[in-house]
Amino acid sequence: MNAEKTEPKKEFNLKEAVIQYFQKKGYKVEESVSLEGYRGVQRTFDLIVQKGRLTQCVWVKDWKRTIGINVIINLDKAAEEVGLPNPIIVGEQFSDHAKAYANRRKITLLTTRQILQSLKG
Repeated sequence: MNAEKTEPKKEFNLKEAVIQYFQKKGYKVEESVSLEGYRGVQRTFDLIVQKGRLTQCVWVKDWKRTIGINVIINLDKAAEEVGLPNPIIVGEQFSDHAKAYANRRKITLLTTRQILQSLKG
């Protein structure tokens, strides 16, 4: 009897894809990092990515909805408080206000689609 083993279908994990994305680009990646801010408040980031002297914090939002400006502002404040410039956020899509704020504050917005396209190539 030649029964084929079928692998259970793996559920897509955006955070794992983002880790692969940064590693492929030569970044050292640390997961689930809590840092103490200037005011003594603990700030938690999904990832801390480092390349050379550049260290950035990353939030990964695996939501099926648009990310609004409030989330971008919260990331900006958290990053600023721990002294990490140019934070990065990954999500499905971003509101126009979120894009405008991110552009002014040098926050990188990456979409799920951009991550997946980069991993395919």
